[in-house]
Amino acid sequence: MSHIITPDICDAHPEVQVLDPIFLNLGGREAFCGPVRTIKCFEDNTLLMQAVAEPGDGAVLVVDAGGSIRCALFGDRLAEQALENGWAGVVLYGCVRDVDVLAEMELGVQALGVHPRRSQRNGEGQRDLSVQLAGACIAPGQWLYADNNGIVIAEARLPLEA
Repeated sequence: MSHIITPDICDAHPEVQVLDPIFLNLGGREAFCGPVRTIKCFEDNTLLMQAVAEPGDGAVLVVDAGGSIRCALFGDRLAEQALENGWAGVVLYGCVRDVDVLAEMELGVQALGVHPRRSQRNGEGQRDLSVQLAGACIAPGQWLYADNNGIVIAEARLPLEA
């Protein structure tokens, strides 16, 4: 996806949803895309831990963490697992930690912010459902495209020129 950027996608496909410009690009892979898989949780990363331990097959994990900025749900150990299992990236409507390490990893990571405290692990949350965040409705199977310009959501994989 190195030659495709989100402004070009928006120009060619005005029907795409654009997430509000509130995310920081924190991973070592600045541009990434893939089919969406979702998690909804609040200050509990149990389901996120389970998801990155499974085959990602080039998907992007969209985590609706309720916009919490009180703890981090994702850090270097989970990022390492996500990379090993073939995830293209993680978009977190919440915080991450270990950002110096994340910046060196070939994984797409966008989040609202950075927090040093880890989350709880109570097993709460839901997977594979539509989530509403940052001005967009995001459902499993849609396609996410992200870079330093922002994040866009398409109903299906877009026919993009390389």
